[in-house]
Order: sequence, then C-alpha cells, then structure tokens
Amino acid sequence: MAEPDEGSSSAPDESAPTAGDKNLLLDDVLESSNRRFVQAKAAVAKSTTAQKKLAAEIKVAEGRRLALMPEVNAIASQQYRTGHLGTVSFLLGSQGSNEFLAKAVSLEEINTIQDRKLGDLNRAIAEVNAKKAALDAEVKKQQNSLVAMKKQKEAADKALALVGGRSVTLGLVVSKSPPAAPAPRNSDGGFSAERCNVTDPTTSGCITARTLHMYKETKKAGFSRFVGCHRDGGPFEHPKGRACDWSLQKKGFAVMHNDDMRKYGNNLMAFLVRNADKLGIYYVIWNKQIWFPASGWKSYHGPSAHTDHVHVSML
Repeated sequence: MAEPDEGSSSAPDESAPTAGDKNLLLDDVLESSNRRFVQAKAAVAKSTTAQKKLAAEIKVAEGRRLALMPEVNAIASQQYRTGHLGTVSFLLGSQGSNEFLAKAVSLEEINTIQDRKLGDLNRAIAEVNAKKAALDAEVKKQQNSLVAMKKQKEAADKALALVGGRSVTLGLVVSKSPPAAPAPRNSDGGFSAERCNVTDPTTSGCITARTLHMYKETKKAGFSRFVGCHRDGGPFEHPKGRACDWSLQKKGFAVMHNDDMRKYGNNLMAFLVRNADKLGIYYVIWNKQIWFPASGWKSYHGPSAHTDHVHVSML
C-alpha cells in the first residue's frame, strides 16, 4: 500500500441515513428518490395551477359580494325610513284602505328582497371563505411537497457522496450497512496511539487491539473473503499493525472483473466508511479513491489503483 495522496479536491464529509433493508442497493434508493422528485415537481405544478384557479374564483365571489352591497344598503335605508316598525303597528298607521294595501305590499316586498339579497350576500361571503380555506390548504400541501422533495434529494445525494459517488461504486452498493460495535476510547473520547502487540489472525505478525476490533467487526458483518493485515517493510500502517487489505475473492488478490467483486468491494468499503467513527478509522482506499473522515473522497494516485482490494488504516 502506498502513501496517501491528498492532492485532489475533497468530497462532502457528511452522511445521511438511507431507507430500506440491508440488501437494498443504493442505486435503487437513488432511482426511487429521483422518481419521487419528478412526482413532487408534478404535484407542485398541479397545486400552482389549482392556486391560480382558486384565486380567480375568489375574485369572482368577492365581485358578487361587492355587487350586492348597494341593494343591501338600499334595503337598510328603506327600513330606516319606515322606522323599523312592527308589521301590525306599521299597517295600523294607514289613513285608509288604499294606503293600508300599499303599505302591506311595500312591507312584503321589503321582506322578500331583504331575505333574498341578504341570503345571497351571506352565501357569497361563505363561498369566499370556503375558497380561501381551500387555497390555504393547497398552499400548505404545496409547501410540504417542496420540503419533502428537498429532503429526499439531499438525503440521496449525501448517501451517494459518502460512499464515493457513482465514479467509485456505480451505485452498486447496499443502501444500509450493519452497525459496528464501537472500539474503546480514551477518557477524553479520542483514540490514543496503540502498539502492535496483538497477534494478527491473518499473518504471523502483530496488529493493534483497535485493528483487531475492526477486523472482527468487519468479519461479523459478513465480509469473509481473504484479508491480510500485518506486512513488514514500508513507512506506513501495515508494519505498524494498523492496516488491513481486504481482497475481493476467497484466496489472494485479483482486479475486480465482475459485478460480484465490485459489489463486495463497494459494500465492504461502505461498511468501513459508515462505521469509521465507531471503529477509529484513519482512512480507506478503494477503486482509485481515498477517503478521510475529515475531508471525504479524493482521487488516489499511489502505485496501486486499489481495484483488487479495499485498504483500511486505523488511528
């Protein structure tokens, strides 16, 4: 394993939980998110059209209300001129049969017009209020759709960026990795340097206790193909017992040449990256890319392209 290269631009270093069972591919999650994105945009367009229609109907209802106001005011004025008298007292004030009949007809007309016009006015007002309520509900629905759309897209983008994007995985990676048991930390919550004093189960050399913990947790997560940790020589983590190379096949190393090998490497890398904070991982190298917890993914230009194994170094 060659010295880490940090010369290229970094990728996002934040993760986002992804939905689905442990066998669901991230590519499926991305496809589903994009489908929901299109559906949400269609819903927004539909609600916007509905808003315009409701706004037009509200204007019509308000216009009806304004048109009724002069007639209602006329009724109120006529009532005022009659002194708001009751029916009996109003009719008894007549000075003859002709006036009595005229007053009776006038009063009936006033009541009829009042009932009809005021009823129309009340219905117009109720219609305006109902349509405004419908418009408010439509606006709220639209806003919720926009929020959901944004969250789905951001979650999918972060999930993809965390595991290196399509350039590293082609989307052929599980959407969710098993959680690892956390490695012991020191009193201030960090990871102190450890000596290479634990027997390496993969070679005749030694590894640190933290490396052994990572090895066991990775095996427990189902990654059982060939792995080698301690290696003599070189200035980096292997001779210090702080690194392991995880092969894509059961024996030895071979460059990935089928989807099974790619998925295995992708899923193993994803497990290590998603559990890096728990395990105390320093960096991960896979498929020409290197990942640091603090800066995310960068292009790797070492002597090995790391297309035949996943390398992990420990703090």
